[in-house]
Amino acid sequence: MTDQTHEIPTVCCEPGEWRQTLERVRGEGFDFFDFLTAVDQTDADERPGFDVVVHLYDMTPGALCETFVQTRVADGATLASCTPLWSGAAWHERETYEMFGIGFDGYSEAGSGKLRKLLLPDGFDGNPLRKSFVLVARASKPWPGAKEPGGGGTDGAKPARAPRRRLQPPGVPDESWGPR
Repeated sequence: MTDQTHEIPTVCCEPGEWRQTLERVRGEGFDFFDFLTAVDQTDADERPGFDVVVHLYDMTPGALCETFVQTRVADGATLASCTPLWSGAAWHERETYEMFGIGFDGYSEAGSGKLRKLLLPDGFDGNPLRKSFVLVARASKPWPGAKEPGGGGTDGAKPARAPRRRLQPPGVPDESWGPR
């Protein structure tokens, strides 16, 4: 079996050109919307922010092909909504808003014009797919990852050396952060 990899062509644009670029690509035949999502790049050395990506297909018989349209938005910035071009983008924009905090100007879903909660409960504070989001469950419960040496053995062997310091999972702040 041969290992084949292929790269999907990507159209990159500035946030101010987002809607015009999507309209142009749609006019070129990429009229099937697959998904919209974001990638947290806030730790990037140059232009930190969020990469917003749309995956589109050209479903013309005999010429099936796909492309990505991508832009990087700064933290707190918004993008033009693509729901007027693809109504199926409404769910994806709501999810991206809820998980990353990226707003979409001109969003329209059944005339509401407002991004509503999609997956998280009312009163939930934060955007869980941001790298800066601290997992509270990991901060309030001990990390189950690594077992301490000599812990829990009942084989009657000699006692092990003193246990190592407790390991913390990635994203959990140190003790000075507050109560657990």
